Amino acid sequence: MALPGGAAMNITIRLQFEKDRVSFSDIAAAIGKAGGDIVGIDVISSSKVHTVRDITVSALDTKQCDLIIEALKRIQGVKIVNVSDRTFLMHIGGKIETSSKIPVKTRDDLSRVYTPGVARVCTAIAEDPRKAYSLTIKRNTVAVVSDGTAVLGLGDIGPYAAMPVMEGKAMLFKEFAGVDAFPICLDTKDTEEIIQIVKAIAPAFGGINLEDISAPRCFEIEKRLKEELDIPVFHDDQHGTAVVLLAGLLNALKIVDKKLEDIKVVLTGIGAAGIACTKILLAAGVRNIIGVDRHGAIHRDETYDNPYWQEYAQMTNPDNLKGSLSDVIAGADVFIGVSAPGILKVEDVKKMARDPIVFAMANPVPEIDPELAEPHVRVMATGRSDYPNQINNVLCFPGIFRGALDCRAKEINEEMKLAAAKAIASVVTEDELNETYIIPSVFNSKVVERVRQAVIEAAYRTGVARKDNIPVGGYTGQ
Repeated sequence: MALPGGAAMNITIRLQFEKDRVSFSDIAAAIGKAGGDIVGIDVISSSKVHTVRDITVSALDTKQCDLIIEALKRIQGVKIVNVSDRTFLMHIGGKIETSSKIPVKTRDDLSRVYTPGVARVCTAIAEDPRKAYSLTIKRNTVAVVSDGTAVLGLGDIGPYAAMPVMEGKAMLFKEFAGVDAFPICLDTKDTEEIIQIVKAIAPAFGGINLEDISAPRCFEIEKRLKEELDIPVFHDDQHGTAVVLLAGLLNALKIVDKKLEDIKVVLTGIGAAGIACTKILLAAGVRNIIGVDRHGAIHRDETYDNPYWQEYAQMTNPDNLKGSLSDVIAGADVFIGVSAPGILKVEDVKKMARDPIVFAMANPVPEIDPELAEPHVRVMATGRSDYPNQINNVLCFPGIFRGALDCRAKEINEEMKLAAAKAIASVVTEDELNETYIIPSVFNSKVVERVRQAVIEAAYRTGVARKDNIPVGGYTGQ
């Protein structure tokens, strides 16, 4: 299985080989022939007879790793001592931990952080629950909640298998925005049960990040939680994708000199991400969006069993176009894919308007091979890290939650999402903007702070911020 996002995998192979029977060039040649790329060599021990080396090899996927190992086994005089996967080693014992902010070294320390001193703090919060924001971790803590039903490109793999992803999400919250996040993987697929569990744990958290919950249940879960909780609830698979997509599109349109209100957009994949992308584009000013599923364009003359598709038909496709993707893409300025590999053909791209923009975001294999599309498109973006213009949610959720927590917003509304998208787009300056750089790197230090400030301003402007003053300067984790 290829890894999502085009990411390679590294394995470290410990080899013992006999000096008089085999040379390192023989080993390197076997690895290269099997498709591997040596990225590190460490000598562990050496004698007159044997040499033991750790060789770190980059490969595309597990199948190629197996081919490399088999190739090495066939070399006379070589013994494979051990094979370790560096990614697996990184995950041993999990990737996150909790730590204390205050050392407990004396009885006096103990009495203040726990009993009897803590009772006074509890009483203060009982008298005024708002003090939980200043006297507990609530003001800087997000629950990353999943039921494991839509994990990466792996599908329904369950809550146990979802944990490494949710731990990773928690790491990104901390690394990029100083937010303390914790993975909550639920062993239930029952919509009502998930809602009730999240509501029950909400007092400990300042925000809820829903993650990798399959459609259509994710719509109801998010809707109900937003209605019934007074803290931000954000389904990143939907809205994170939508925010970063809009950011990239804003800059792509500058390159081709087109306006949101004038473009024709064709979008494939009318699921959680596709519907969210459509809604944010409409909110931003796009007037003509045609959604396409495997049966063709969504239109108003059809009655759909899926109520979300029925709603989708009413708010899109103003000309009520019908037919396949190939039919409706004629004259389109923008293609957006959050669907399946290979469904967009070169012939389809050729039917698009001048300077076509293609966002093929299916992972790990996009809707069209970027190399096939390149001669025919003006701007190309994918969800992969090995091509330019990666549409990556990491650009969005750390800054959005940092801002929402800092102003104690009771929700993340459409205006805050639009503000975040514009903030991300603004990080790319006019001098930098070009066809292969429409979206900043996730490691650009300006992204989180600019998104944070934009979100805070939008929260106050729309009346959902509850803190008395707007925080200034960089985030402090407070």
